[in-house]
Amino acid sequence: MFSLLNIRIGFFLAVRQIRRASLWTTGLIVFVMVLTFLNLVVVSGILVGLVQGSVNAQRIKYTGDVIISNLNEKKYIESSPEVINIIKSLPQVAAFSARYRLGGTFEANYRTRKDTDSPNIASGLIVGIDPQAEDAVTGMSKNIIKGQYLLPTDYDQIIVGTFLLKEYVSGDNPGFTALENVSVGSKIRININGIQREVTVKGIFKSKVQDISRNVYMVDSQLRSIIGRNDGNVAEIAMKLKSDADPIAVRRALTLSGVDKVAKVQTYVDAQPQFLKDIVGTFAMLGNVLSSIGLVVASITIFIVIFINAITRRKFIGILKGIGISGKAIEISYILQSIFYAFCGSMIGFFLVYALLVPLFISHPLDFPFSDGILVAPLDQTIMRMGLLVFATVIAGYIPARMIVRKNTLDSILGRN
Repeated sequence: MFSLLNIRIGFFLAVRQIRRASLWTTGLIVFVMVLTFLNLVVVSGILVGLVQGSVNAQRIKYTGDVIISNLNEKKYIESSPEVINIIKSLPQVAAFSARYRLGGTFEANYRTRKDTDSPNIASGLIVGIDPQAEDAVTGMSKNIIKGQYLLPTDYDQIIVGTFLLKEYVSGDNPGFTALENVSVGSKIRININGIQREVTVKGIFKSKVQDISRNVYMVDSQLRSIIGRNDGNVAEIAMKLKSDADPIAVRRALTLSGVDKVAKVQTYVDAQPQFLKDIVGTFAMLGNVLSSIGLVVASITIFIVIFINAITRRKFIGILKGIGISGKAIEISYILQSIFYAFCGSMIGFFLVYALLVPLFISHPLDFPFSDGILVAPLDQTIMRMGLLVFATVIAGYIPARMIVRKNTLDSILGRN
C-alpha cells in the first residue's frame, strides 16, 4: 500500500502540479465541482422543499404545533371546557384557538333566482372561531386579500375562502361548485343542518392549505346561537407553543392528563396528511436520482481531465519513474489533485448554499399553487454529499493515473504506445 514516503513525495508532486497548472484549467475544474455540489444539494433540496413548504404552511396556518380534535366516532370534543383548562395550565403553550366545525351549504343567487334557474350553491365547512385567538395561533388576518378580518363583535358576517368563489377558481371541474358573483359586501345564505341564515361577506382569504381554503369563518358565539349549542364543546383546538417548547412533550403531558380519552392529541407531524408524507419520500428519491446523474457526470469530467493531463505528461511520468520515483507516489499525486479540486468546489458550494441560497429561499420562497417552496438542506446530509463527491472524484482521478503509471517506463519516456 501507500507508504509515508510515497505520500510525502506524492504531496510534493501534487502541489507542484497544481501551482504550474493553468489558472483557467484549475478554475474550470473547480467550477465543475461547484456545479456538481450544488446539483447534489440544491436539486433534491428544492424538490423536498416544495413539499416542506406545504408541511410548514399546514403547521403555521392550520394545526399549530399541537392539535386536539374530536374522536372519529364523535362530532365534537366532549368536556371541551375541562380540556381548555388543562391547556391553559401548560406553560409551554403560547396561544390556542378553539374551533367549531360544521358542514354546510352556501347559496348566492337565492334573491334573484327564477324558478327555472339552477341554484348557485357550494358546500364546505363553517368554522366558528374567536377571531383574536385564531389570529394569535395562525395569523389568519394576514390571509385576507379583500375586505377585512373578523372582529369579536361582528354579527352575521363571514370571511370566505377563495376555493369557494368562482372568481378565484380556474377551470370547470365536474362535481366542483363555486359561488358566482360573490365579493366583499355580498349577501349569501348559509344552511347548517336545515337552519338557514343570511350573512354578509366581510372578507375573502386565500390560503395554500387545502384544509381551510374551502372554509367559511364566522364568530364562534354567533355560530353557537345559530345551531343552539351552549355546552362549549368544540371540534378542535390548535395550539401554538413557545419557541423552545417540544410538541412531543406537550402531547405527552396532555395524554397523561387524560385528554386522549375524549379527543385525538396530535403533533403537527402526526396531523400531516398521508399524501404529504408520501410525496416527501417520492421527491427525496427523485432528487437523489437526479443528483446521482450529476455525480456521474462530474466523475467522468474528472476522469477525462486527469487522463488528458497524465497523457500529456506521460514522458515526464516516465522520467520520474526512471530516476526512482515510485509509481505509487505518482498515483498519490493525482489522487491529491482530485481531492484538491473536489474540496475547493465543495467548500465554495457549501458557502453558496448556506450563506446565499438558503436565506434567499426563506425570504423569497418559490410561489407554487400548493406551497411556498423553500430549500431544504440539512447539515448532516450536505456533509455526507460532500464526502460522496470527494470519494467519487478520488476514484475518477486514480483510475486514469493508474492506467498511465502502469505503462512501461522506457515506452513512456520515448513516447511509444
